[in-house]
Amino acid sequence: MPRRGPRMRDKPKDFKGNIKKLFKRISEYKILIILSFAFAIGSTIFAIVSPKILGNATTEIYTGLIAKLNGVGGINFTNIKKILLSLLVLYVVSALFNYIQNLIMTGVSQKTSYKLRKEVSLKLNKLPMSYYDKQNVGDILSIITNDIDTLQLSLNNSLTQVITSIVTVIGIFIMMCTINVTLAIITLLILPIASIFVMLIAKKSQKYFFNQQKYLAEVDAEVEEMISGYTVIKAFNGEEKVLNNFNVDNEKLYNAGFKAGFLSGLMHPIMNFVGNLNYAIIAIVGALYAIKGKITVGNIQSFIQYSKQFTNPIAQLAQISNQIQSMIAASERIFNFLDNEEFIDDGVLLTKNVVGNIEFKNVKFGYNKDKTIIKNFNAKVNQGEKIAIVGPTGAGKTTIVKLLMRFYELDGGEILLDGKNIKDYKRSELERVFAMVLQDTWLFNGTILDNLRYGNLNASDEEVIEAAKLASADYFIRTLPDSYNMVLNEETSNISGGQKQLLTIARAILANPKILILDEATSNVDTRTEELIQKAMDKVMEGRTSFIIAHRLSTIKNADLILVMNEGDIVEVGNHEELLKKDGFYAQIYNSQFEK
Repeated sequence: MPRRGPRMRDKPKDFKGNIKKLFKRISEYKILIILSFAFAIGSTIFAIVSPKILGNATTEIYTGLIAKLNGVGGINFTNIKKILLSLLVLYVVSALFNYIQNLIMTGVSQKTSYKLRKEVSLKLNKLPMSYYDKQNVGDILSIITNDIDTLQLSLNNSLTQVITSIVTVIGIFIMMCTINVTLAIITLLILPIASIFVMLIAKKSQKYFFNQQKYLAEVDAEVEEMISGYTVIKAFNGEEKVLNNFNVDNEKLYNAGFKAGFLSGLMHPIMNFVGNLNYAIIAIVGALYAIKGKITVGNIQSFIQYSKQFTNPIAQLAQISNQIQSMIAASERIFNFLDNEEFIDDGVLLTKNVVGNIEFKNVKFGYNKDKTIIKNFNAKVNQGEKIAIVGPTGAGKTTIVKLLMRFYELDGGEILLDGKNIKDYKRSELERVFAMVLQDTWLFNGTILDNLRYGNLNASDEEVIEAAKLASADYFIRTLPDSYNMVLNEETSNISGGQKQLLTIARAILANPKILILDEATSNVDTRTEELIQKAMDKVMEGRTSFIIAHRLSTIKNADLILVMNEGDIVEVGNHEELLKKDGFYAQIYNSQFEK
């Protein structure tokens, strides 16, 4: 399958800018975040104090044993009981505070991701059609799923860990100083050594975390294309090529993920090595101090426990830095998507009294600015007229109706609806005026009844069935399992192409539009069904302005006016008989259908 969409960058374009945007997003929860930080700090402080109190219990036991051996006393179990009870209270309070802060931050991260998904979903409906012409669908799906999930998990884990790690380092150093300043300074000397290792690994692993997000999106895009284009792949025997493309991207993802995981995984072994080295030094120096009576046995135990814990926050900060890098890489993709320019909706007019008079004035348009497709289109259509647009492939027929519905903005000229520029109407109002039936059917996973009711969400079941009858769809629907309640699968492959088209026509009828657009609406049905639809369409089009685009010219013989297009311009205008008498471009196209 061909590759689509822009390639992602290896690094964020604006690291600080994305952090500011992220903090702005979560600033509405600042009270909850501050509260979470307070509980996190409290939990950390209680956890830090615990080893020294435990050391007091060890000292009490050691002193009691020595006294008992010397025959001058024994172990004071009352004091030990008090120490252990106070220790238990500290552990319980620390665990409770930790639970509360986790609960708060989980809520904040979930609310943030919920709002971002909602914003992305709303943004999808506000982007111009030109965006989807250039963007990879799999990449958009990756933003909604992978990137927002990465952001949510990182928010949940990183923010409080940063605070607790910093508080833990400072708190442990203070507690070590209360025990022995010299030993505390010796322990502090490992901080620059550990920091150097952390910075080197974080710098090395940074690009791999960004690449991991990039290649994950590309793998998602490959999978989306494989599923959506499965029929085409099978028809053209393209399984091997598609699999090769997937394997290339999957290999890149594997390599980036492996290197990112491997380098971040080095943190703990290195920190453990540095911590064990410090542990050995503290044990030797502490033993010498204990022999000289400069420190108690319990304090040695507490200090050794503190020294082993001292490197853990540093390793955590390094790990958090990796998570933050992934979070920023994900947030940049999210914010870049949300920052895309939306279609302009500055109209104020309502369409309540619109009757359907349309005029195209010097319309110019091109999907790309350097290539104009519609060059100078002029046409006037009166209310209730049936207008056919014909011409060869690429002449601009479908483009004209897309411009009429304001799917794209004009490069020049204007389109008038009842004498007023379509830009002056609200988009939501303008959309109510039209109903479209295209060659490509738009049906969704759900019941047939729900799919038909999409044309008018307030329609009753009776109105839906009546619309189906007008479109000659009622008969075949009643032959299906569960009739109108039959569920169409995600690919709508459990009904035929012709049946799909009948449903879309029924949906358009139910919408009861002022202007009806039929773009090759009968191309996927057999001759008999086409005749039935044509009769139904004739009834539906009565009193409505209708645009019919068709390659089979036999379907538009009774049109009030036929616009013959070629290379973005109208080359002939008239009804069927008039155009045949001219013996021009239309006659040439018409007669070619009957040539051998």
